[in-house]
Amino acid sequence: MFFWKKAKGERSKAKGLDRLSTSLEINVKWLKSNLFADDDTIVYRHFRTKEPQARQCVLIHADNMTKHEFLSDYIVRPMMSSSLPKELQGRRLIQHITEQVIQSDGVAVFTDYNKLAEGVVAGSGAVLVEGCNHGISVDAQGWERRSVTEPQTESVVRGPRQGFTEDLLVNVSLVRRKILNPALKVKILDVGLQTRTKVAIVYVEGIASKELVDEVFQRIERIETDAILESGYIEEFIRDSPNCPFPTIGHTERPDGVAGKILEGRVAVLVDGTPFALTMPYLLVEAFQANEDYYHHWIAASFHRTLRYISFFLTTSTPGLYLALVTHHPQLIPVNLSVSIAAARKNVPFPAIVEVMVMGLVFEILREGGVRLPKPVGQAISIVGAIVLGDAAVSASLVSAPMIIVVGITGVAGFVVSKLNDTAVLIRILLVVTSAILGIYGFLFGIMGIMIQLASMESFGVPYLSSLTSLTIQGSKDTIVRLPWWRMVLRPRHLAAKNRERLQRKSRSKTK
Repeated sequence: MFFWKKAKGERSKAKGLDRLSTSLEINVKWLKSNLFADDDTIVYRHFRTKEPQARQCVLIHADNMTKHEFLSDYIVRPMMSSSLPKELQGRRLIQHITEQVIQSDGVAVFTDYNKLAEGVVAGSGAVLVEGCNHGISVDAQGWERRSVTEPQTESVVRGPRQGFTEDLLVNVSLVRRKILNPALKVKILDVGLQTRTKVAIVYVEGIASKELVDEVFQRIERIETDAILESGYIEEFIRDSPNCPFPTIGHTERPDGVAGKILEGRVAVLVDGTPFALTMPYLLVEAFQANEDYYHHWIAASFHRTLRYISFFLTTSTPGLYLALVTHHPQLIPVNLSVSIAAARKNVPFPAIVEVMVMGLVFEILREGGVRLPKPVGQAISIVGAIVLGDAAVSASLVSAPMIIVVGITGVAGFVVSKLNDTAVLIRILLVVTSAILGIYGFLFGIMGIMIQLASMESFGVPYLSSLTSLTIQGSKDTIVRLPWWRMVLRPRHLAAKNRERLQRKSRSKTK
């Protein structure tokens, strides 16, 4: 009984430890019984330094998180072949080891158990020496990494084929290769109480405003959550207008896209463990821009961008306009077309509102199924399913043929503006409901409500419609159309107010 009480008292006393002990045995027992208890992936490699003053040491690392060859060649072998001076103790001994024994540039010294544990689980090797209450952390990350490939969600016909990976430092290097300028700044934060996810804030000093950079820092530092597993977590915590479906933070997998945006004065946020980078501020006009717009001839790029605006209007407004005209204002339709629509809907037992809602829902189900299933199967199901269901529905007189045309136009036009596809679905439903109630007046009221909402929104202090509502020629050169590079002399006024010149003075004089 007395032994049990004594052991219990020792355990409670041990649990109060926070700093390393000079006893190597106590340090190892504490780690095995507390911080790394029941964890079979933690490796403890015991070894001794060279005689005559041999010292007991231990190397602690997480299996499959480190490079075993690196640990052996640059830590264990040099220390086993070195004789540590007897007169050195504590901090002086650790300094001697880091400066003259361990052959690595990524070395840090720690004194508490938490720092040791954080380094080990992050892929570093921790070295403890008998008689010393300091430890050494050596960078030795060696987990499997995905190679740099073309991003599947943003493939291009012309342009770079590189895309971000799940490794933060690789992603930072891809951005640095685009901007070889010491003004490119990268600051890394740890976010998430449990995951301690690395989050890098990237910007160009002198172009991005200090107020914007500070605002991004403050919003990320205020995040209090257990886990950050993807950049979408960060986006939802720091975005403006969280209850509005329109995005106020951009995301991309392309390093060239990130480089282009931060050169305009934006700030990028890279998150470890995901290939999607965030950019802010994000304006409505960016949803209609594509990377290829800046690699093709400016006339072709302007034509394609205009198509995206038209497609967005079609995907959001076609069902509502069709419903408003057929239900409330058939007199606005040409006579021949009105007769054709009436003949097609003669045997349909459901009102037009039911047709629109049901067919829209079926299309979204097919699209979602095509996305979630394996790629070859998903494409076959989405295409065959649309053809079979559409033909069967018309043959059975459940829906009219014009309704199939309306759904087809709506769906295909939505794919053109993929960045706003989910938002377009919600807008489409809103306009269908308002058109069903008030006809064309309801449709116009819905459009006005959406425009008022957009005009009241901001993204990190920048008006959401600032580019589209610019009254200056320079501010409108990269909106609905894209003018040549030699005409876009200045950066956007709301993003880089202090450093707006994009072209050098010599280049500007040649274009005049």
